[in-house]
Amino acid sequence: MTDTLGGHGYGFGHGRTTPLLVRGGTFASFDAGGGLSAVRGGSSGFAPDGLFVRDARHLSRWQLTVDGAAPEVLTPLSYEDGGVARCVLVPRGGRQEPPAYTLFREQALGEGALVDLLRIVSNRPVPTTVRVALTVDADFADQFELRSDHRTYMKTGAVRRREVQDDGVEFTYTRGDWRSSTTVTSDPAPEAVEETGTGARRLVWTVELDAQGSAGLTLRVAARPHGVPDVPVPVSPDAAAAELAASVAEFGQGVTLPGAWPELAAACAQGLADLAVLRVPAAGPDGERLLVPAAGVPWFLTLLGRDALLTSLFALPYRPELAAATLPVLAATQATERVEGAVAQPGKIVHEVRHGELAHFGQVPYGRYYGSVDATPLFLVLLGAYTEHTGDAALARRLEAHARAAVGWMLDHGGLTSRGYLVYRADQGGLANQNWKDSPGAICSADGSRATGPVMAAGAQGYAYDALRRTAVLARTVWDDVVYAELLEQAAADLRDRFLRDFWMEEKGFPALALDGEGHQVDALASDAGHLLWSGLLDKEYGEAVGRRLLEPDFFSGWGVRTVASGQAAYHPLSYHRGSVWPHDNALIALGLARYGLHDEARVVAGGLVAAAAACGGRLPEVVAGYEREAYPAPVPYPYACARESRSAAAPLALLSAVGG
Repeated sequence: MTDTLGGHGYGFGHGRTTPLLVRGGTFASFDAGGGLSAVRGGSSGFAPDGLFVRDARHLSRWQLTVDGAAPEVLTPLSYEDGGVARCVLVPRGGRQEPPAYTLFREQALGEGALVDLLRIVSNRPVPTTVRVALTVDADFADQFELRSDHRTYMKTGAVRRREVQDDGVEFTYTRGDWRSSTTVTSDPAPEAVEETGTGARRLVWTVELDAQGSAGLTLRVAARPHGVPDVPVPVSPDAAAAELAASVAEFGQGVTLPGAWPELAAACAQGLADLAVLRVPAAGPDGERLLVPAAGVPWFLTLLGRDALLTSLFALPYRPELAAATLPVLAATQATERVEGAVAQPGKIVHEVRHGELAHFGQVPYGRYYGSVDATPLFLVLLGAYTEHTGDAALARRLEAHARAAVGWMLDHGGLTSRGYLVYRADQGGLANQNWKDSPGAICSADGSRATGPVMAAGAQGYAYDALRRTAVLARTVWDDVVYAELLEQAAADLRDRFLRDFWMEEKGFPALALDGEGHQVDALASDAGHLLWSGLLDKEYGEAVGRRLLEPDFFSGWGVRTVASGQAAYHPLSYHRGSVWPHDNALIALGLARYGLHDEARVVAGGLVAAAAACGGRLPEVVAGYEREAYPAPVPYPYACARESRSAAAPLALLSAVGG
């Protein structure tokens, strides 16, 4: 989950100390007192503070003062999955003079909205007057401007305006045909909206408190991204929490969790709750509104093809509606022509969709970016699996043309016919690697040297094999095209024969990570071999050998299988893809082990992940360091992991499928 414009998927590990609120396509990151200071790197150093909707920061300053000074934090902002973040503040003072009043703050999100309730409670036996001010601003910065590479982008003709309203202020941003706005309102209305000399505005109230009395301010923020209609703002944090709770309860309803393994049940329940929150709206082929799993927060709260497909595959036995939404949305964004900057070719499934200003004006290539070698076969795998699982052939009929185009891409532009394998080339303006290990240097030899030239990654060949076989079934049973089915079956059989000949490293008893441009084996021992088990590409003898090898100590850390086995020069426990442990990677491995009858090994992998979830408060992180489990009582966080990630959220469901309760 990387892009070269932003480096790795910088976000928050499970060790972050300040809350990240998430609601569909909206997220917010505040400091310990519930404020925002427009700091580029944010309080964590890894992500910017702000309220974000559709790749843009719609609230950049949110600074409270009482009686002319910023209050002290008595209890830092904390967030529970009920949907409300809370903190306790007091005016600055000393030990000799207890605070005259206490401020209890509650914050919650709606879709494209924030509600902030400030309750001021007097601690004195006499009436008290409190002067409250809130400095607010919306800089409308694109997320790509706020990333760690500190790039700058020209914005010729951009105009920001502020308009005072009876109950607050509206900020607008225009650039050509682009228009966004943020409206801040208050109940009661502010006495004044003051200029600050910086573009921000200061809302001011004089609050009269009776002896031991209290008063409240309710602030509401409505974000209106470009091209999106107005949305209602929750009336209170409790109302927002109730809406969220109803959505989570509905999404988790009817899923039977394992009673014999309560820790796995808890991880599944948490994963379902996170998946409910991480769904974002997208359009199907006929413009219908559908909810699909976003990749993760903070940097990837958007549709990523590979991530949405794997998430939907993991959840398929329990929540097939994710697949039923993801497939038509990806069909709607399937490439129909060659576009060089976007790495688009006819039939290819999209890798990343962005809605921000920079994507709109073509200043980053990710508006619709197709730099993925594996999203296209995974689309076919999910379509076949969905039809098999649900018995509903209507979607396969509706998407027949899209499926045939995807097969056409694999055979033609993808390289299966000309090179014998799916192949990708580094994209100078985008991703160097276009398989799931997409960080620079991830595809490497055991000595750490990078693969050169066109790359044929092992895992993608497994996906292609499974895609051909599953699509052949659809051709026979749904499309009534036996000739096409036989063609695909033969292509799959040929791929399997070639793969065992070209990728298998006899001296290591293991498949190569990839072939380079010269057809030489890229010989790092890597977890991608487990994906071959999931796809069924390996013969039984080879598959069993690989499965057992993945549980050796150099691979298995105790929390999961490392992306690269330790002991190789390529290994680094804090590398994104060269020694870390990814739950979704391990979920595929567990499913593959079960497929090859290695049920004890599958249960060992599941046990490591379940223990990791329990040690991380019930939620599986996106990725953790590759250190041995004995080194520390909890998984060591990978420092730039997403706070919530859809594939990790769905991973416990995959474990449940692999090992049961």
